[in-house]
Amino acid sequence: MSGKNFDSPDETRRPFEKGRIDVVNLGGLTFYRETLEPGWQWSKHVKPVVGGESCQRFHVKIFLAGRQRIRMGDGTEMEFGPGDVAIMYPGHDAWVVGDEPNVLIELADAVRRKE
Repeated sequence: MSGKNFDSPDETRRPFEKGRIDVVNLGGLTFYRETLEPGWQWSKHVKPVVGGESCQRFHVKIFLAGRQRIRMGDGTEMEFGPGDVAIMYPGHDAWVVGDEPNVLIELADAVRRKE
Protein backbone atom coordinates (compact mmCIF):
# COMPACT_ATOMS: atom_id res chain seq x y z
CA MET A 1 0.00 0.00 0.00
CA SER A 2 1.19 3.51 -0.71
CA GLY A 3 -0.23 6.99 -0.69
CA LYS A 4 0.60 10.64 -1.19
CA ASN A 5 -1.13 13.98 -0.73
CA PHE A 6 -1.55 16.78 -3.27
CA ASP A 7 -0.62 19.28 -0.57
CA SER A 8 2.94 17.88 -0.84
CA PRO A 9 3.14 17.21 -4.59
CA ASP A 10 6.13 15.70 -6.38
CA GLU A 11 6.10 18.70 -8.70
CA THR A 12 4.15 21.91 -9.24
CA ARG A 13 3.80 23.36 -12.73
CA ARG A 14 2.54 26.73 -13.91
CA PRO A 15 2.60 26.04 -17.65
CA PHE A 16 0.15 28.80 -18.63
CA GLU A 17 -1.48 31.91 -17.21
CA LYS A 18 -4.32 31.35 -14.70
CA GLY A 19 -3.40 27.71 -14.11
CA ARG A 20 -1.50 25.56 -11.65
CA ILE A 21 -0.90 21.81 -11.84
CA ASP A 22 0.24 19.80 -8.83
CA VAL A 23 1.70 16.46 -9.90
CA VAL A 24 1.68 13.26 -7.83
CA ASN A 25 3.31 10.05 -9.04
CA LEU A 26 2.09 6.92 -7.30
CA GLY A 27 2.22 3.24 -8.16
CA GLY A 28 3.38 3.90 -11.70
CA LEU A 29 0.53 6.37 -12.35
CA THR A 30 0.60 10.15 -12.62
CA PHE A 31 -2.21 12.29 -11.23
CA TYR A 32 -2.73 16.03 -11.68
CA ARG A 33 -4.61 18.39 -9.41
CA GLU A 34 -5.43 21.29 -11.68
CA THR A 35 -6.46 24.65 -10.26
CA LEU A 36 -7.82 26.93 -12.97
CA GLU A 37 -8.63 30.52 -12.05
CA PRO A 38 -11.79 32.38 -13.05
CA GLY A 39 -11.37 33.65 -16.59
CA TRP A 40 -9.19 30.71 -17.68
CA GLN A 41 -9.93 29.33 -21.15
CA TRP A 42 -7.97 26.75 -23.14
CA SER A 43 -8.12 28.79 -26.36
CA LYS A 44 -6.86 31.95 -24.59
CA HIS A 45 -4.30 30.57 -22.14
CA VAL A 46 -3.08 27.17 -23.38
CA LYS A 47 -3.39 27.46 -27.17
CA PRO A 48 -0.65 30.15 -27.35
CA VAL A 49 1.69 27.71 -25.53
CA VAL A 50 0.88 24.45 -27.37
CA GLY A 51 -0.60 25.65 -30.68
CA GLY A 52 -3.41 24.05 -32.65
CA GLU A 53 -7.03 25.04 -33.05
CA SER A 54 -8.36 22.96 -30.14
CA CYS A 55 -7.11 20.76 -27.31
CA GLN A 56 -5.92 17.48 -28.78
CA ARG A 57 -5.56 15.57 -25.50
CA PHE A 58 -7.77 12.82 -24.13
CA HIS A 59 -8.78 13.59 -20.52
CA VAL A 60 -10.23 11.66 -17.60
CA LYS A 61 -11.23 14.21 -14.94
CA ILE A 62 -12.94 14.30 -11.55
CA PHE A 63 -14.25 17.76 -10.62
CA LEU A 64 -13.88 18.91 -7.01
CA ALA A 65 -14.77 22.63 -7.00
CA GLY A 66 -15.96 25.33 -9.36
CA ARG A 67 -17.36 24.71 -12.81
CA GLN A 68 -15.93 24.05 -16.26
CA ARG A 69 -17.69 24.12 -19.63
CA ILE A 70 -16.45 22.09 -22.61
CA ARG A 71 -17.27 22.70 -26.27
CA MET A 72 -16.43 19.99 -28.77
CA GLY A 73 -15.51 20.78 -32.37
CA ASP A 74 -19.04 19.84 -33.51
CA GLY A 75 -20.53 22.48 -31.16
CA THR A 76 -21.74 20.06 -28.48
CA GLU A 77 -21.33 21.56 -24.98
CA MET A 78 -21.41 20.15 -21.45
CA GLU A 79 -20.76 21.74 -18.08
CA PHE A 80 -19.14 19.95 -15.13
CA GLY A 81 -18.95 20.75 -11.43
CA PRO A 82 -18.21 19.18 -8.03
CA GLY A 83 -18.72 15.42 -8.00
CA ASP A 84 -18.80 15.08 -11.79
CA VAL A 85 -16.54 12.66 -13.66
CA ALA A 86 -15.82 13.34 -17.32
CA ILE A 87 -14.09 11.82 -20.30
CA MET A 88 -13.10 14.41 -22.89
CA TYR A 89 -11.97 13.48 -26.36
CA PRO A 90 -9.52 15.45 -28.50
CA GLY A 91 -10.93 18.44 -30.36
CA HIS A 92 -12.36 20.67 -27.64
CA ASP A 93 -12.15 24.05 -25.96
CA ALA A 94 -12.77 24.47 -22.21
CA TRP A 95 -13.25 27.36 -19.81
CA VAL A 96 -13.96 28.15 -16.17
CA VAL A 97 -17.54 29.22 -15.52
CA GLY A 98 -18.24 31.76 -12.78
CA ASP A 99 -16.09 33.45 -10.15
CA GLU A 100 -14.80 30.36 -8.31
CA PRO A 101 -11.57 28.52 -9.20
CA ASN A 102 -12.13 25.20 -10.94
CA VAL A 103 -10.29 22.41 -9.12
CA LEU A 104 -10.13 18.92 -10.58
CA ILE A 105 -8.14 15.71 -10.53
CA GLU A 106 -6.92 14.28 -13.81
CA LEU A 107 -5.54 10.81 -14.42
CA ALA A 108 -2.65 12.13 -16.49
CA ASP A 109 -1.70 8.70 -17.85
CA ALA A 110 -5.07 8.51 -19.61
CA VAL A 111 -3.77 10.95 -22.23
CA ARG A 112 -1.74 8.06 -23.60
CA ARG A 113 -4.95 6.12 -24.32
CA LYS A 114 -5.54 5.28 -27.97
CA GLU A 115 -9.03 5.32 -29.48
